[in-house]
Formats: sequence, structure tokens, C-alpha cells
Amino acid sequence: MILLYLAVTAAYLAAALIEWQRLVQPATTKVDHRATIAPWLTACALIGHAFLVTSAIFAADGLDLSLVNALSAVAGLTALFAWLGSLNRSLPGVAVVALPVAALGAWLPLLFANPHRFSFTEEPWAALHIAVALIAFALLIVATMQALILMGLEKRLHRGMAESNAGELPPLLTLEQFLFRIVGAGFALLTLTLATGIFFSEQLFGKPLTLNYKTVFSVLAWFAFGALLVGRHRFGWRGRTALNWILFGSALLLLAYIGSKFVLEVILRR
Repeated sequence: MILLYLAVTAAYLAAALIEWQRLVQPATTKVDHRATIAPWLTACALIGHAFLVTSAIFAADGLDLSLVNALSAVAGLTALFAWLGSLNRSLPGVAVVALPVAALGAWLPLLFANPHRFSFTEEPWAALHIAVALIAFALLIVATMQALILMGLEKRLHRGMAESNAGELPPLLTLEQFLFRIVGAGFALLTLTLATGIFFSEQLFGKPLTLNYKTVFSVLAWFAFGALLVGRHRFGWRGRTALNWILFGSALLLLAYIGSKFVLEVILRR
């Protein structure tokens, strides 16, 4: 199993290095073999990571959704979405950040195991609810990475510093439109997560919904991303304004899920 961890890490890091080289050193020939090697390395790493995550989460007596397992799953999903975006260059540069993070995330369940299991055979909808939440979280993390990269590209253009590989990238307007599609998809899944949590809390988790730390910050994050989409549609928000809302919403979401699980599992040992 250790060999698989090492292989996944090596594949992630090698793919990230190649993606970085493609960003800073554009191809000098019509055929760029790096464009073929990086996606295959990433695909292999994703398959291995998926095996490691499912092995850690799915146990005979239920699901183990401890903080480290959830973080590993989100890191893998983030790498997956970054990889899909890199195939058509709609998420340029995101893989450079997401893949090393996924390489680190793959090791978390092994290094910091802290079982936190619940039965899913009696409550299968709970597993679906959590899966949707993790996918929404990963999509919005990718959106945050993309927003930061777009801000960097815009700053370089305003300073008259053209990108060396600008001809290989879609126009900034196209990249921005794709960014808001990601935000829209993440917002829709976040809405579904909150709706199922609110209306089916007792069926999912055996207790009615309570106004706790996680619920409050999740709802605040929902309002933040909703306000961003409304502002984009009504007032044409973009650039730094959009980035600030994305960062604000992502921070709230981080506090809602990661923060609450950290407090419960690491500090309170529950």
C-alpha cells in the first residue's frame, strides 16, 4: 500500500511540474508531448487516489468520514476538476496548485488516522448528502483558485506584461465566463446540500436540524455565493469585486465544514 501512496504522489507532482513548464515555457514546436504526458499522469494519480480514499472511507461497519478522510476526498475531487479543466485549457494554471495539494492530501488518512464512523446501510441518503457537499466544496475551491489566477493575469495585462504563452490560452473573458459556470454549479450543489440537510435532517442523521456553528456558516456561505451570482447578473460584477466575494464565500465554507470538524475531532476529541 505504501508503494501506491508513493506512486500517486510521484504522478501528481510530475504532472504538476509539467503543467508549470507549459505555463512558463510555451511549446517551440507544433507537437507538444507535454500536453499528452501530463493528462495521463494525472489520470493515473486520480485513479490511485480514488482507491486510497475509498479504502479509507468505506469500512465494513459504515463510513469513516473523519476530518482527514474528508480533506483527502476534497483534495482528490479538486484535482479531478482541475484536470478536466486543463484538458481544454479552460482552467489554466489551476492544476499547478491543485495537484501538489492532492499529493499531500492523499497521505492524510495514513498519517493522521482518526476513525469517525457512522452506519450508512440504514441511512443511505446520508452518504449521498455528504457526497454532494464534498463535490460542492471542491468545485468552489477550484473557482477560488481560478479567480486568483485570473486576477494575476489581469494585473499583468494592465502593467503591459503580456503572457509568454498568451496565444495558447483562451481570452480572459472566456475564462471568466467559465469561472462563473463553476461557481454556479457549486452554488447549485451547495443549495441541494443545505436543502437536504434542512428538510431531511431527522431522516438523515436521526435528529432535527439545530442552529449550530456548521449550519450558520454554511448558510452564510450560501448567501455570499448567491449574492455574487446576483451581482454578476444584475450589475456585471467581475475582477476584484468578484474575487473578494468568492474568497469570502470560500472562507465561510471552510469554517463551516473544516473548522467545525477540526474543533470536534481534534480539539474536543469527539
